[in-house]
Amino acid sequence: MFAPFVYNSLSVNIIIKLVLLYNHGTREVFYSSWAKYSAAVYEEKEWELSAQCSQWYLVLTGLVLIGYDTTGGSMEQEMGELRRYRTQSISRGEFALSDSFYFYIKGLESIVDDQVTQRFSSEELVSWNLLTRTNHNFHYISLRLTIIWGLGVIIRYCVLFPLRITLAIIGLTWLVIGTTLVGFLPNKRLKNWLSELVHLMCYRICARGLSATIQYHNKENKPQNGGICVANHTSPIDIVILANDGCYAMVGQSHGGLMGVIQRSMVRSCPHVWFERSEMRDRNAVTSRLRAHVAAKTNLPILIFPEGTCINNTSVMMFKKGSFEIGGTIYPVAIKYDPRFGDAFWNSAKYNMVNYLLRMMTSWAIVVNVWYLPPMTRRVGWEDAAQFANRVKSAIAHQGGLLDMAWDGSLKRAKVKEEFKERQQKMYSSMVMGKKGRNSQEPHTEGTRRQ
Repeated sequence: MFAPFVYNSLSVNIIIKLVLLYNHGTREVFYSSWAKYSAAVYEEKEWELSAQCSQWYLVLTGLVLIGYDTTGGSMEQEMGELRRYRTQSISRGEFALSDSFYFYIKGLESIVDDQVTQRFSSEELVSWNLLTRTNHNFHYISLRLTIIWGLGVIIRYCVLFPLRITLAIIGLTWLVIGTTLVGFLPNKRLKNWLSELVHLMCYRICARGLSATIQYHNKENKPQNGGICVANHTSPIDIVILANDGCYAMVGQSHGGLMGVIQRSMVRSCPHVWFERSEMRDRNAVTSRLRAHVAAKTNLPILIFPEGTCINNTSVMMFKKGSFEIGGTIYPVAIKYDPRFGDAFWNSAKYNMVNYLLRMMTSWAIVVNVWYLPPMTRRVGWEDAAQFANRVKSAIAHQGGLLDMAWDGSLKRAKVKEEFKERQQKMYSSMVMGKKGRNSQEPHTEGTRRQ
């Protein structure tokens, strides 16, 4: 009975606050109101769907797809469970044809719900935020909801987008002009101060161009000069988000075109580390340049994303150990976006940079939380670079509420390495053949090596 009144009141409230988007706490009020409104829309949508599909419910409740174990047991444990149901007991060193069911089950689980490749696509939201791009199952629900969605399109594309693109152009133009002018000054304290001032101004203008609302936590742990800042990677705008609260030395490959102009102007005023394509392949050259930068305690902290690719902000994947072989103090940072206001994930296989930025500027907003974690150092004699990287990754995942995954993010573009398949084969072989089989293989292997 009161639903139309509630929806209409919320719609007027949201539109007014969106047009008059001041800085004095109004954005926070708007975002909380929008979250409540999205939840209300979701409840209406679920009610409509349940009314339309109630006749299917009785049929579907009798179906069971696949229920798989998420406890993460080892191959030996899970295969042992399968062998328990056999009437004839099987010892460890024997082969059983029923063992193949273990691999069948794992294969079907991967087809139904692949825990790796789904990290490379946008997250499906529980409650709809009136963006069709974040709801792949969008369909007509009601006339009122369609009208509200149409008003949202007009506001986002006709009101917000022109303002945002103007701010972005102003920010990038001032970045090129300001850093170029500062670059003519001698390398003294004044130049460093002006460089940081110009960078902060430009990044904050660009953040306004994305309607970014950023909450920084634990600022006492902010990265210090001469350190290395590592963070989970969701989007190219991660740099803008972090640089709003402090300046960093960027690390990356040199580009041409407009990006090259920006890079060359930035390096005039600040010691950013740009590599040529040929240098990126030389791991020792990259490490030596980064070590030289860290050794100078007056240099800005280096900003590195060890995942090497963008993940959809639901998990943290394997950190490359090269960033942790440089030495020095590591300052972990956890970044968590709120997908209810806009999907910040960049699917580079589907959208180029221009299309991605246009999608960001036509979203409702970018709402993000940033946590500065306590500095961490490598335990010499206790852990190698890979173990240190995993420890830092686990801390970031825990703080950001993300899933900690051991898989390599390079699987986004490459096939699974043969060594992963061979590892599973060796595990099963050692379980079937037992200790006796492994011992019998050792002399043969040693003789082969001598030959």
